[in-house]
Amino acid sequence: MQNTITEVLAGRTVEAVSGGDRLDLRLDGPVTVRVVHEFRFAAPSFTRPEEVGHFFPELTFRPTPTLQALVGRTVGSARITLAGGLELGFTEGGELSVPPHAVLAPWSVLTAEGAVCAGLAGGEVRWAEPDEAGLAGAGPAGAGPGGV
Repeated sequence: MQNTITEVLAGRTVEAVSGGDRLDLRLDGPVTVRVVHEFRFAAPSFTRPEEVGHFFPELTFRPTPTLQALVGRTVGSARITLAGGLELGFTEGGELSVPPHAVLAPWSVLTAEGAVCAGLAGGEVRWAEPDEAGLAGAGPAGAGPGGV
């Protein structure tokens, strides 16, 4: 299952970033990565620690210019950590990291048909069947998952 998240997200372009009580990254497809708890974003300049933002959507936030700059970037890598967190790397630079949570479901990957994958409380990860989530053959550029 580890490579499945890569097949679902890698190669997709960020079309919009929104905030409020959660972070939504709307990707082409359309696929949305939703984060409802704390996350970290390291901007393309990894040499300057002040470029790492730590966010708490529960407190309601407006996406920073650094997060807004994700629009137009491509997801280059995606992985689910052994503990149940989500990490996204962008080909043009930057990394989004969502740690697992003991009580809350901190992240999910959604299509118009519903959740494809979700990080649940305690680090559990739950997957829907590709046909249930509307991803069968719906990868980038009309190719199969992952653009292959």
